[in-house]
Formats: sequence, C-alpha cells, structure tokens
Amino acid sequence: MKNKALLITFLSAAPLAVGCDKEKSTAQQIETVKAESKQAASDMKDYTFAQKDEFVKAMQAQLAALDKDLDTLSAKIDKSSDAIKAEAKPKLQALRDQAAKLNTQLADAQNATESTWDSVKAGTKTAYESVVKGFNDARQWVSDKIAP
Repeated sequence: MKNKALLITFLSAAPLAVGCDKEKSTAQQIETVKAESKQAASDMKDYTFAQKDEFVKAMQAQLAALDKDLDTLSAKIDKSSDAIKAEAKPKLQALRDQAAKLNTQLADAQNATESTWDSVKAGTKTAYESVVKGFNDARQWVSDKIAP
C-alpha cells in the first residue's frame, strides 16, 4: 500500500522533473508526462474502499504538483507579450476550473461509501485525466508560442 502511495507521489512529481530537462524536446517531455500520467491513472483502479484515505492523499499530492506546474506556466506566460497573455488567460482559467473539479471529486471520494466507491473513484480518475490532458495541451501551447 505504501509503495502505491510512493509511486503515485513520484509520478506526480515527474512533470516537474520532466519540465526541467533541457536536453529533451518539449514533445519528448510531453510524451513522457503522458505515459507517466497514464500509469498513475491506471494505478488508481487498484485502490479498494479500505484504502480510500490513501487514495485521496495520493490524489491531493498529484493535484498539488499540477497546481505548482500551472503556477510555473502562468509565471512564464506573465513574462510574455500582452497578446500571448490575453490568449493564455482563458486557457489558464480552464485549467484552474478543471483542477477545481478534481478537488470537488476528491471531496466526494473522501465522503464516499462502500457502495459508491467505484463510481466516485471512476469520476476522480476521469477528472484527473482531464486535468493532465489540459495541462499537457497548455504546456505544448506555451512551448509553441513562447521561445524557451
């Protein structure tokens, strides 16, 4: 059980590490993050109702890592032109909205009963995948619009 939590924590930190790797192209970084995110999402299905608290903690750690990455992207955008900022603002807001939805799903997971666990866990997985996809799309957009 602790190994799963450590694995998920590691995978949630992976986007930060990948984002700092200057030797890889952005496309390679995004592919690496996608693969690691898929693995983390796959690991979610292994949590039982008895492991609900571990699941919520692991997901909160992943959400915190994504929020930190989002702040990093936002800071990079803030240093760019007004046109880029204007175009990026709705994209960043959409990502923050998706993260808020994931946070709501995590609250639902924390309050889930044994009979609702599988449904709530599936909803959380869907919300997580949506946030990760949105973040990867935003990272690619930033890379295309702003020179490194």
